[in-house]
Amino acid sequence: MRPLLLKGHERPLTQLKFNPEGDLLFTTAKDTRPTVWWASTGERLGTYEGHTGAVWACDVFWDSTRLVTGSADNTARLWEVQTGRELFRWSLRSSVRSVGVAPGCRLMHLANSKLLGQESCIHLFRLKPDDDGRDQEKEPISVFQGHTATITAAIWYNTAEFLISASEDGTVRKWDVETGKERDHAKRHKKAITDLKFSKDNQFFLTGSADGTAVLWDTHNMQEVKSFVLDRPLNAVDLSPLMPHAVVGGGQEASQVTTTAGKAGKFAASFLHLVYGQELFSVKGHFGPINCLSFTPDGRGFASGGEDGYVRLHHFDEEYFRLSSEM
Repeated sequence: MRPLLLKGHERPLTQLKFNPEGDLLFTTAKDTRPTVWWASTGERLGTYEGHTGAVWACDVFWDSTRLVTGSADNTARLWEVQTGRELFRWSLRSSVRSVGVAPGCRLMHLANSKLLGQESCIHLFRLKPDDDGRDQEKEPISVFQGHTATITAAIWYNTAEFLISASEDGTVRKWDVETGKERDHAKRHKKAITDLKFSKDNQFFLTGSADGTAVLWDTHNMQEVKSFVLDRPLNAVDLSPLMPHAVVGGGQEASQVTTTAGKAGKFAASFLHLVYGQELFSVKGHFGPINCLSFTPDGRGFASGGEDGYVRLHHFDEEYFRLSSEM
């Protein structure tokens, strides 16, 4: 599994997002320039210029025509993917930590950080996907409140009926989109939840935490299905759309990083079998903690983004599929 090494960011990576077809990869980092790449070759196609702070998150429309980004400059921005042109800008009162476009592209969530007296909330906006993109609504139609610390991730259920969010307070919460009320919440992690991803069918979701655990949850009853204990804080998780596998990654916080950590595999992406509960193998390469992970939409590869500023794009070889079939 020889990776493609993508170097275009000057600061640590914060998020990776493939478009639904899997031919484009969008990346954000603590620099100010979201970037788009060809997923097959690793060629950089362009950047989106305008943010004045770290860019924490992004999401792309189902037809790959529009990109939404959220930044520490307290704005979320809508971009035309092909030209890099900024179409619209939303403003919040603190950093935008999570963005997500609902299935159908008619709703969007923005989650802000808890800062300077600002509570961390989910702001629900109506989108107009059919026009030129410039005539959006500046004010949210609903605001979800309940987390006691910064929301780190939020994801849409495939019917857009509800959202699930995760926070530095260690909880996951389910929000009813129509009523704006919290349907359910649960706490399993002892420290901040750093990432949250759905399974392909949305029946399960996976959380990763700074406490070194990954937990697989039942979406509907919000109960733990299985947990995995790793030897390092986790920053990123994802679930394969093709195999019963998860990938998790992280590493020590910057203040604790040593040269031995890389040798000890602390910065590797670990592949876990969801049924048998064991680690299958790990993939090394980053020179610091892994900050974000994503399988390709077809499940035949994955990308990782690191504190080292690199994106590593892997395409699985036949040995990967053989390993799984032999179990």
